[in-house]
Amino acid sequence: MEDRYNVECCDFMHAHGDLVEKVRQQLPGEDTLYDLTELFRIFGDSTRVRILYVLFEAEMCVCDIAALLGLTQSAVSHQLRALKNVRLVKSRREGKTVFYSLADNHVKTIIDQGLEHVRE
Repeated sequence: MEDRYNVECCDFMHAHGDLVEKVRQQLPGEDTLYDLTELFRIFGDSTRVRILYVLFEAEMCVCDIAALLGLTQSAVSHQLRALKNVRLVKSRREGKTVFYSLADNHVKTIIDQGLEHVRE
């Protein structure tokens, strides 16, 4: 049965070689796909998504985010570091305090589209 499937698959690929090649040329490179996978992995944690929702509303420091979400400052710092590593949030220093905000409008768009999909 497995050999039959492979033969059919090969026959199919030969029959539509132009289509296969066209699609192959459109596929992003492995490095890009890896970065995209890492981006979506970041959204796989509800704490990080909650932090992003907070930052939709206002630029905030770690201690305020922690108080708002009922988390430790250490936990929030850890999650912010992960969000910053994939360029979803940015930071600025004001004296001893570091304030965090969304890196750009794409972040809100990604979350909004995901939420729209979940609610359908």
